[in-house]
Amino acid sequence: MRTEPAISAAAEAPARRFSVVRALSAAMVSTLSDADATLQSMDDASPAKWHLAHTTWFFETFVLRDHVPGYQLVDPRFPFLFNSYYEAEGQRHARPRRGMLSRPSLDEILAYRAAVDSAICDAIPMLSPDALALIALGCQHEQQHQELLLTDILHHFSVNPLEPAVWPGAAKVPVEMPGPIGWIPGAEGIATVGTDAPGSDDFAFDCEGPRHRTLLPPHALADRTVTNGEWAAFIADGGYAEPRHWLSDGWAWVQANQITAPLYWRREADGAWTRFGLDGRRAIDPAAPVTHVSFFEADAYASWAGVRLPTEFEWEAAAAKADPRSGNQLDAAGPVEPRPSTGGPAWFGDVWEWTGSAYRPYPGFRAAEGAVGEYNGKFMSGQFVLRGGSCATPRGHVRASYRNFFYPHQRWQFTGVRLAKDL
Repeated sequence: MRTEPAISAAAEAPARRFSVVRALSAAMVSTLSDADATLQSMDDASPAKWHLAHTTWFFETFVLRDHVPGYQLVDPRFPFLFNSYYEAEGQRHARPRRGMLSRPSLDEILAYRAAVDSAICDAIPMLSPDALALIALGCQHEQQHQELLLTDILHHFSVNPLEPAVWPGAAKVPVEMPGPIGWIPGAEGIATVGTDAPGSDDFAFDCEGPRHRTLLPPHALADRTVTNGEWAAFIADGGYAEPRHWLSDGWAWVQANQITAPLYWRREADGAWTRFGLDGRRAIDPAAPVTHVSFFEADAYASWAGVRLPTEFEWEAAAAKADPRSGNQLDAAGPVEPRPSTGGPAWFGDVWEWTGSAYRPYPGFRAAEGAVGEYNGKFMSGQFVLRGGSCATPRGHVRASYRNFFYPHQRWQFTGVRLAKDL
């Protein structure tokens, strides 16, 4: 009779988190067909089944292959297909051609996940602290891909003329329009930002540290994010047609791509604005946070409003005492959409908030040794920091020190705008 090894206290939390995270990914694709899961609508996005396989490859490679003696890969062809950008792991399938992988099928990918999940669960009681730390990293990595999976599916479906919904929309509840933006005086003087200690659930990414001091000038931050209704006023005032509001690169982007509104917005025959979401096409909610805007658009809006975007450290200092598990974040597979503010500053959820800060290393930053050291550090060029998480960010994944980052033209994520001003 087989006796299962006892799970130590140190391994219990990683085991529980692993099971929860992996189950959510599977639930998120439960309504998709194999064809849905194979689509790739642009180079920035990846097929749903690639996300499912890549996150599985991460666990198989960095935990099972490297820390379980005698482990045999489920399929030796998969590392080439599902490595993303890890140069230390060798050659890989080109990112723009991920949508050409009609095989393996979605069912085969789900079987691959099941095999790796079983092997991880069997191995956990015997794993070293270093290997358990990699499971924690792998869970956080998969949560990032859960958000990408949703936003990529949204983009894939948006280019279908039928504009199908992934899930039925939640019932709309009338919400009073928020009043004018209020201003919250920010911390002033020397502030300590970043983290050396673990973040939520005993975890923080390397790019969140080291903890260090920075100088904050007198400033104030908006008590909420910019709404769809306010953005419509920007459009009506010629915001996309007036070059003086735009950075040079931003204006060139607007002109080259004929940008006239946030991504997924469309002006209907009667002049009303609609948006496409995971629940299909609907009228925009003027009280909800505007989303799917680029850094270029966020910066132009701030210029039009006569203020600016916050720095990432102004944002972090303001949000440091807020509960990172609060707000509209992802809890389960189902309708995902930014919601109108219901009062009080909300620092987490709904939309990622663009900052005016370049994504660069903190003083004293050192990338980890080996392939996992490629996770964040090598992308610290030409991108801007976003803070706060979104409606598609799994709850428990973000914290005040969390740094997301994208190129200034990208807007297929749930990205929005909080304003700041000098005092």
